[in-house]
Amino acid sequence: MKKYSFLLGASLILFACGSKVKTIHPERKDITEMVFASGILEAEDQYNLTAQTDGYITKMNFKEGDIVAEGQLMVVIDNSQNIVNATNSEALHQIAADNVSEKSPQLQQIEANLQAAMKKAQEDKMQAQRYERLYAQRSVSKLELENAQLGANTSQANVDALHHQYEALKVNARQQEITQRNNSRLSAIVKDQNNVRSLSNARVYERRKQLGDYVRKGDVIAVLGNPKLIYAKVNVDETSMNKVKEGQACIIRLNTNKEKIYHASVQQLLPKFDQSSLSYIVKLYFTDSLDFPLIGTQLEANIIAGERKQVLIIPKSYLDYGNKVTLAKDKKQITIKTGLLSNDYIEVTSGLTEADELIENLK
Repeated sequence: MKKYSFLLGASLILFACGSKVKTIHPERKDITEMVFASGILEAEDQYNLTAQTDGYITKMNFKEGDIVAEGQLMVVIDNSQNIVNATNSEALHQIAADNVSEKSPQLQQIEANLQAAMKKAQEDKMQAQRYERLYAQRSVSKLELENAQLGANTSQANVDALHHQYEALKVNARQQEITQRNNSRLSAIVKDQNNVRSLSNARVYERRKQLGDYVRKGDVIAVLGNPKLIYAKVNVDETSMNKVKEGQACIIRLNTNKEKIYHASVQQLLPKFDQSSLSYIVKLYFTDSLDFPLIGTQLEANIIAGERKQVLIIPKSYLDYGNKVTLAKDKKQITIKTGLLSNDYIEVTSGLTEADELIENLK
């Protein structure tokens, strides 16, 4: 079992100016370096359920602690304008769709005109052909022939114009139908924004709005997250971040019960410095059972950054600024080199031996 604290035997007690001064000798012990971090419990894939439109909450189909399915209707917001817009758009789309069909009054009118024009063009063509035969027999004048031919050409031009008008009307009707269909779809989407649905299978951890509340677009209605995975989200000081690696073991104590220890491991180091907390964010996943899965619970974590066996150590209280220690024999300060740092002790890599006697730093 790993050792997280050490007992160093106190040595001599000196008397100076009538007061007791603690002294110790460096000792060889196992030491575990810890990186301290504080944070909270948070649910994996946690997200805010937000209002997508303005209005009053008329239905609320959940309570805190509920497990909800993906796409489940959570909240209904009363926004009459969205409903009216959707109804109007659907009606306009239906009109546009009717105009595209063969039963469209406009298309039927042009088609009737076209049929009449085609019949007249056929009659005028036959009349022109008859005048051509009569002119060959010198039974009609050239002017009469030309008038007959002009009448046939005019009738055919009218047929061509009606054909173009018919096709143009059909193209315009199709364009209008497409436009109104898309508008209707968009209005239906906006209308559906009155209904707020869950984005995934999740647990409701917090409800921030109540039935009858007025909400604006973007207001947070509830906080949801993965019900099967609660992790510790901790803040690590930038001076210690270089010691933290994925996979390192951790010890966690919840503020609700600091006597109980939970074990975890470093799962993820978020790559961006958090300006609000002036620290880096690290995610710790529990490796044993968490019996208090309430998100937002504050906690303290110690990340095991390194271990040494039988190294020379002294209590941190005997180390002064600049890595200086005070020798008991002459009260002289000397500079030492240090290694791993645990909660209470520090490794001495050079500058001291087990024979040296140190005075506690009382500053």
